[in-house]
Amino acid sequence: MANMQVRDIFWGRSARNVRLVVAARAVRTFGYGCTSVLLAGMLAEDGDAPWQIGLLLAAASAGSVASSLLLGLFADRWGRRRALIACGCLMAAAGVVFALSESFLALAAAAFVGTISPSTNDNTPFSGVEQSILAQSCEPSQHTRVFTIYNVTALVAGALGGLAAAILGLQHLVSAGDAAFALYAVLAAGTVTLFFRLSPEAEARAYPAPDTGTIGRPAARAPWRVPANIRRLAGLFAVDAFAGGLAVQTVLAWWFAHRYGATTAQLGLVFFAANLLPALAQLTAPLLAARRGLLAAMLVPHFASNLILACIPFAPSLGGAVALLLIRQALSKIDVPARQAFTAAVVDPEDRTAAASMTSIARSVAVSVSPLVATALLTGALAAIGAPLLLGAALAIGYDITVWRSYRSTPLGETA
Repeated sequence: MANMQVRDIFWGRSARNVRLVVAARAVRTFGYGCTSVLLAGMLAEDGDAPWQIGLLLAAASAGSVASSLLLGLFADRWGRRRALIACGCLMAAAGVVFALSESFLALAAAAFVGTISPSTNDNTPFSGVEQSILAQSCEPSQHTRVFTIYNVTALVAGALGGLAAAILGLQHLVSAGDAAFALYAVLAAGTVTLFFRLSPEAEARAYPAPDTGTIGRPAARAPWRVPANIRRLAGLFAVDAFAGGLAVQTVLAWWFAHRYGATTAQLGLVFFAANLLPALAQLTAPLLAARRGLLAAMLVPHFASNLILACIPFAPSLGGAVALLLIRQALSKIDVPARQAFTAAVVDPEDRTAAASMTSIARSVAVSVSPLVATALLTGALAAIGAPLLLGAALAIGYDITVWRSYRSTPLGETA
């Protein structure tokens, strides 16, 4: 039965768009997985101070916020396919700038417009539009399953990107960071090609306007008209994103290198495994959601992963810290497809584009602040105790408790 449902997702009606969106996310995340491991080291080699690295990462996140807001408001009006293609072109341009330039101002500008990511988490303008396409391309009962495929494929690609970073770190012909961003530009061009192939069914559907009965596109509504339940979700997800942003891959790579002396090759291998394990573990999300419900599938693994994150700074050696990190990573992404299906379940169908975009914006806003806080905590004694990891774990556990108390009595129709 499960195999039949997967075949329906990939080969049924509107399956072409599902395949293209999943492939585009995978290609993009491979690039993020490769560049995020090398980004901080590349900037440090160029002579940038830690505060400059944090500022550049904040600029990248702020650019994602601005782009996500524009796409959330206007992608359905402009055309989803056209908006995704434009973002892919900007991503490719940013890769070229990072590969060729050492000017901090040029890099900051490219990071702002080009969706440079400090981790394999996809808090970018692509994600809200892609999730809307996926949600309308399958039946509600398949939402958790299709979001699992969407995320697991990306996680595997991100893990392979980390492995590619390790390989680039072993060669001495060119700078590993420059080579990674040249590859990043090529991968971005590949996503543009995939978006060109999206069919018209990817575009927003028309819904009757609630007051007049006429046809409208509520996904393009102004932010102040977004329903209260979406605003509440956005606020909660922002807390979670801020917490996660304190322990993104770039921050972890810097901390492992300075605390334990990890080499570039070691970091690449560690983050290959750290991205591969959650991809495999996330395959359990549909089963967990079906048996325990979306809320439990969201919160229980997430809670456990953050308890383990809080233990990492106390590891006495690199091997112990890596072991804890891998256990944490194996649990940390199980919640993602359940969270996306949960969001689709607690809002009306005509509000799903608004919900996907506004929650993505909220997460991006939070992540834009996290790097500045994380790098401020990576100094002196605070760095030695792993302060960003401890603070991130505490905030994420608070998020879990708040969501459970807020939604434990809410009926959810989607559990498959």
